[in-house]
Amino acid sequence: MLPRKCATWILLFFLISPTLINLSTSASPSDPRWAAKKRRLRDKVRKMFYHAYDNYMIHAFPVSFLFIISSRFCTSVRMILKLHSLQHDELKPLSKSFTDSLSELGNLKLEHLPQGYSGSALSLIESLSSLVIMGNNTEFESAIIWLSDNLKFNVDARVNLFECNIRVLGGLVSAHLLASDSSNRLGQGVYKNQLLTLAEDLGKRFLPAFNTPTGLPYAWINLKYGVMENETTETSTSGCGSLILEMGALSRLTGDPKYESAALRALRKLWGMRSSLNLLGTTLDVSTGEWLEYSSGIGAGVDSFYEYLFKAHILFGKEEFWRMFHSAYIAVQKYFRHGPCLLAFRHFGLAYRQGILNFVLVGDIAAANSSHREFFYVWEKFGVIPERYLLDHQMLHPTEKYYPLRPELAESTFYLYQATKDPWYIEVGESIVNSLNLYTKVEGGFASIRDVTTMQLEDHQHSFFLAETCKYLFLLFDDSFLVEQNYIFTTEGHPLPVLSSWHDRLPETYIQSNRTSLKAGNQARRTSAMSMQVCPTTMNSWECGGQQAESACHVPDARSDHRCLTDDECGVDSTNCRRRSCSIAGYCGLWLFI
Repeated sequence: MLPRKCATWILLFFLISPTLINLSTSASPSDPRWAAKKRRLRDKVRKMFYHAYDNYMIHAFPVSFLFIISSRFCTSVRMILKLHSLQHDELKPLSKSFTDSLSELGNLKLEHLPQGYSGSALSLIESLSSLVIMGNNTEFESAIIWLSDNLKFNVDARVNLFECNIRVLGGLVSAHLLASDSSNRLGQGVYKNQLLTLAEDLGKRFLPAFNTPTGLPYAWINLKYGVMENETTETSTSGCGSLILEMGALSRLTGDPKYESAALRALRKLWGMRSSLNLLGTTLDVSTGEWLEYSSGIGAGVDSFYEYLFKAHILFGKEEFWRMFHSAYIAVQKYFRHGPCLLAFRHFGLAYRQGILNFVLVGDIAAANSSHREFFYVWEKFGVIPERYLLDHQMLHPTEKYYPLRPELAESTFYLYQATKDPWYIEVGESIVNSLNLYTKVEGGFASIRDVTTMQLEDHQHSFFLAETCKYLFLLFDDSFLVEQNYIFTTEGHPLPVLSSWHDRLPETYIQSNRTSLKAGNQARRTSAMSMQVCPTTMNSWECGGQQAESACHVPDARSDHRCLTDDECGVDSTNCRRRSCSIAGYCGLWLFI
């Protein structure tokens, strides 16, 4: 056992060493060498994207296209000759073939798979906004023309409503907005709302799923025939609570309120099912409105529900969404927060991404950074991120050792860099890029990893690698797309512009992070730690116009006199978002135990 004094010095070193490392390894953002490094990394990500995209187009459209590709950095200039319509969903990079996987998404048992289904161009749709962000308007225009001529949704295919919504409807709506904005990306007369026409056709095919006694939608819908006979009534919290962005945007664009109304009714019903603790379960029955799985968390099956509450508030300006998010966020902080991290099930997985995203939105940057460093530690340990990692035991989950090219670490790194401009996050991004090229790049694209302990590859390039992983890495190194325009990104990484015309009531101060309540006289307005360029986690208090602001993560102590018997009677501090504890004397506070 180490002597107490020695242990104290070791602890002190670990507390200060991250700062020392930052200072020694990170150049100033204003340094020309730093700008050159970001450009180099941006170009490296662009090459990655086109290596994945070109192989998808060549092997998943083997007869549909004849390509003439000339490029130095893989930015494609193509002459496309349509021969006949094939539109496969995703690439199999090892065998250089394809899979029509839209009907398989969320279908773990691979039940009721369609016969004769040849895909819906899933990866092409998912790539549209990435092409725009990377500045390839020529390819964007060619993809729009092909989709408008060939894509049809009148197919006998049973698809997961949530997956089809975030990937296909979200991709089409986002690309329509990008194609029709004022930047004149496309040639004159080329774009005539073709993508919006496709999106509306798909949205109409979603609506039968909402014909339930509760208004909560079925998890599965047949694109041609609607809800199938004897369809399962089980769905997830995310499945019926994460539809409002895409369907709401479709209503705003078409002027037809039925899409937003259906999604909003489902969201309100779901929120009405919350417990007295303001927590929601994981799975439910859409016919009875009863929970099937009562355990709560922020991981898979629930994560995007929280995300969409806040983003819907930004996109549509409804205070209702903010009130839901604020109540849910406080409950999550109270019951799932353990130190700086959210450990809903004491495992490492999708919950970490959602925890970091929520922390950044709220402006709790210190907590987001702490969670992110845990995230990055696991990445460095294995070279990539396993699907699940048991934190308590510092070990892999025995059955979930795979890495399917997920974007969560890249996304979290992008958000934190935008919030802090800390060069360390650029270093993290570089590590991610190097690992992806080292372990997952193959001649035919980028392959998933079946087992992170052996780096055995799996023959699948998921569409979200093009929609999210490459996009967030590119934006980390080059965020010029975001200049002079506010966007929110859907859970699938599709950008939606924040438009005042979409707001029922435009918030007084729009910011890209969470708003906190700021009382001035008898009025309350919204402000943010990020908008004031301070962080409540690093200061005892922060001021705006002489008025003290209180963080949204605040949970009051159970008693007004702050007396307590156990830690459970203590809340979350309003100034730094840290959990308060009960002292030996019986008072709640931020006590330091030595």
